[in-house]
Amino acid sequence: MKYVCILQSIAFPDRFYTGITEDLEGRLKRHNAGEVPHTAKFTPWRLKTYIAFSDEAQALAFERYLKTASGRAFAKKRL
Repeated sequence: MKYVCILQSIAFPDRFYTGITEDLEGRLKRHNAGEVPHTAKFTPWRLKTYIAFSDEAQALAFERYLKTASGRAFAKKRL
């Protein structure tokens, strides 16, 4: 199972991170431990939402979409 997740910074609530993983709990722990350079300066993080996919190609396509301007607008309004 692949998960597309959106994390929200607790300290900077206007900061979000979109990623894909097979291990939601482990991924969140790595972000909060500062192990991911891209998100380290905005710790701590919370899981805002996630969507599970059984098909990896669909998960990757949805993650790419969420990283576009229209995808970010969709996530802000609907997720």
